[in-house]
Amino acid sequence: MQIYEELVKRGLIAQVTDENEIKELINNGKATFYIGFDPTADSLHVGHFMALCLMRRLQLAGNRPVVLIGGGTAMIGDPSGRTDMRSMMTRETINHNVECFKKQMAKFINFEGENGAIVVNNADWLMDLNYVEVLREVGACFSINNMLRAECYKQRMEKGLSFLEFNYMIMQSYDFYYLYQKYGCNMQFGGDDQWSNMLGGTELIRKKLGKDAYAMTITLLMNSEGKKMGKTAKGAVWLDANKTTPFEFYQYWRNVSDEDVIKCIKMLTFLPVEEIEKMESWQGAELNRAKEILAFELTKLVHGEENAMLSEKQTKAAFGGGSEEDMPVKEIDKSVETVMDVMVLTGLTKSKGEARRLIEGGGVSIGDKKLTVNDFNLTAELKEKGEFVLHKGKKVHYRIILK
Repeated sequence: MQIYEELVKRGLIAQVTDENEIKELINNGKATFYIGFDPTADSLHVGHFMALCLMRRLQLAGNRPVVLIGGGTAMIGDPSGRTDMRSMMTRETINHNVECFKKQMAKFINFEGENGAIVVNNADWLMDLNYVEVLREVGACFSINNMLRAECYKQRMEKGLSFLEFNYMIMQSYDFYYLYQKYGCNMQFGGDDQWSNMLGGTELIRKKLGKDAYAMTITLLMNSEGKKMGKTAKGAVWLDANKTTPFEFYQYWRNVSDEDVIKCIKMLTFLPVEEIEKMESWQGAELNRAKEILAFELTKLVHGEENAMLSEKQTKAAFGGGSEEDMPVKEIDKSVETVMDVMVLTGLTKSKGEARRLIEGGGVSIGDKKLTVNDFNLTAELKEKGEFVLHKGKKVHYRIILK
């Protein structure tokens, strides 16, 4: 099976500008393609997962990835999918985030060899542009009427779309135009919410250079309820182990719904399509096995096989079938006095009030004992022992060690 056909079978392709040409290019390893990442945080997250996996798949098929870090466009902010304007970022913050991204991407794609990936930062060309020249050379190629019909602008019109954000499409289009000339970049990939911006780039190349360039969007990672995946009660699921531990990352995927697990395995893992198709008939306990496969494969991809195996072992310990010694550990200062303090210090709750409400509702246990309003304080026995197992609901379990 060639790469284009595999992408179709995995349900990854949303929209394409010219299916036959794109199929010809990527199946024969002739595409130099780019995907853009706005450095709005110092870590990539699950929302970037689809793009990272796509880059890896296409590179393995012989195509060359260009990783575009939006150091320049981040100074404006993409209005797509937003109802408010992004806060302005300093250049220092953007540069720091760019360096963090590069380290994480090295786990997915190869920067060496004939089709080794390259990383570029659009601040290197956008920040030096002359405003009048842009208006004359680029602005003349864009129709305001067409831009206002773009979905990324429509949803902002009611609350107000700033002129700053209105320029985002032009800047992203200019990126494609620049990369086409500088690196022979003939294709752009991105999330389906970027379609209008990507078409702007292909049109600019056609009008300015008389050449054809292509765009393909990939399906957004949505759950069965129509919501974007990658969010928890604590916030985004990050690829940085300091923000989301390998165990927490594993748990996120282990707990996806029955309706979403096979879709996620298809879209995100590198297991053979034929093997995944056999799983489509799985029911009941077999679906739990599918979730374990999904969690292990993705944790291995992001955090390495050793962390994936450890997270699997910790999960079995936390949910039965393993040793308590293998449970994920949180260490805190032995001077702590209350269970609420423990929960806040370990990140299990954001506040003591939230922890108190969970205890009052019967959602917290130490060992086999469900806590009540009479158990807010740590007992002298627990403090002397120096460790205990804390359960938050049915899905969060940690071995607490008092140091």
